[in-house]
Amino acid sequence: MAADNDFVKEITKKSVDFSAWYVDVVKKAELADYSPMKGMMVIRPYGYEIWELMRDQLDRMFKASGHRNAYFPLLIPESFLKKEAEHVEGFAPEVAWVTMGGGEVLEERLAIRPTSEAIICSMYAKWVKSWRDLPLLINQWANVVRWEKVTRPFLRTTEFLWQEGHTVHASEAEAQEETLKILDIYKTFAEEYMAVPVLSGCKSDSEKFAGAVKTYAIEALMPDGKALQAGTSHNLGQNFAKAFNIRFESRSQQLEYAWQTSWGVSTRLVGALIMAHGDDSGLILPPRLAPIQAVIVPISAGNWQETVLPQARKIFEDLKNKGLRIFLDDRDTYTPGWKYADWEMRGVPVRIEIGPKDIEKQQVVLVNRLNRKKKFIAWTALAEELTRLLEEIQNELFNRAKVLRAENTHFAATFSELKNIMESKRGLIKTGWCGSGDCEAKVKQETSATIRVIQDVPEADLPVCAVCGQKAPHTAVFAKSY
Repeated sequence: MAADNDFVKEITKKSVDFSAWYVDVVKKAELADYSPMKGMMVIRPYGYEIWELMRDQLDRMFKASGHRNAYFPLLIPESFLKKEAEHVEGFAPEVAWVTMGGGEVLEERLAIRPTSEAIICSMYAKWVKSWRDLPLLINQWANVVRWEKVTRPFLRTTEFLWQEGHTVHASEAEAQEETLKILDIYKTFAEEYMAVPVLSGCKSDSEKFAGAVKTYAIEALMPDGKALQAGTSHNLGQNFAKAFNIRFESRSQQLEYAWQTSWGVSTRLVGALIMAHGDDSGLILPPRLAPIQAVIVPISAGNWQETVLPQARKIFEDLKNKGLRIFLDDRDTYTPGWKYADWEMRGVPVRIEIGPKDIEKQQVVLVNRLNRKKKFIAWTALAEELTRLLEEIQNELFNRAKVLRAENTHFAATFSELKNIMESKRGLIKTGWCGSGDCEAKVKQETSATIRVIQDVPEADLPVCAVCGQKAPHTAVFAKSY
């Protein structure tokens, strides 16, 4: 039993050092590891399986809304990247360049894509000729490279995996509708699958995507009081269309510049999942995104391989055939107690225990990862009860996260209140904002907090800007962020 306790102790307590706890969980749960290249991670199979479940569900949602997948080159000519001035200026510090190929110096440097607007827009200029070609709704699953100075597995790495949607429309209204449609898809995914409540809204001009007219985002609150930007959707207006000459003949036979959007989420979502739900014992995964929804642990007592294991295998096959993601831990090199701690650390939502006495009674023991409560269930009722319990855990994780956000959402009518809250409590701080970049910059300079989203409807109790005291047409949500 001592060995089991030592196993759990290897994870730093979440309340003691949140950052160290996070890294411990990533490594101990075998989600990712550091690579020989600074700032780049190796995503291990268990971590990649979580990403696959995220990717596949989002892919279904994109396709259901009319989008199709394509793939574009990794390398982008420097001249392409420079066509949209604001865009290249925004990404310049993060771009990695290829200057040689096959032992020869290249005539033109090639950027390793930090994002794909430039290369994709060059193709759209060829493909879009008429209003009949629109809307063009394309998504790409790919990797990108951004030369980050400070990195952390999943949250911020030099190379990461993501999806990037790039669409073209005939009107400004259609582009705006698309931007908000995708934002809603992201919000639905975060809340219904990740069990993470998010705020959605517009970014300030200082926080928007380089080259966009408007940027919208979903923001989640993490247990350490910091906000995490979990997805962005950009209305690009006609900025890239004019830079890359994407024009079409309209219904009225006029040659017009197209309207565009781009949007994306990345493997950062895996980091959000870890932080949002984990505890001192390790990872806790919402059932809808858990690679293993339930693990069967046969109790290794007596001649268990002849008595218990055959029934455990029958249960495994039955549950797997019902579409559940099940794993049978029949290893004989570890004690049941060690396995319990191991699977708890890996965040498996439900443990199914079965021993010699359970064989006699034709039952199993279901153990809930959230509270470790045990329930005896007859074999005949197992599939139905397990399905119900998984849904219960999914909902409970979302409700817990909502409570945490509510308890850590504050209101500040004055700048002194805002600073005091940020110094003592952190979390999300709602405050009146006049819309001035100077007021926004003052908050950032003195508190390190930035505007995460701007609410569509201002709070009635926050009628004036907390910084300057002028009338506030906006309620801004400030927070320190990842």
